[in-house]
Amino acid sequence: MLDLMLAAEEAAHHGEAAINPYIIGGIALGILMVLLLITFLFGLGREHT
Repeated sequence: MLDLMLAAEEAAHHGEAAINPYIIGGIALGILMVLLLITFLFGLGREHT
């Protein structure tokens, strides 16, 4: 059991993220900004009563 835990721990330390976290954050930010822009543009076409 201990050997299995040590092997799993060693494998976890050697693996790095396949995609840079900054790229993921940039994509998420871009999607949110596009959604905000769509919401803003939709609001411009409505009359305020």
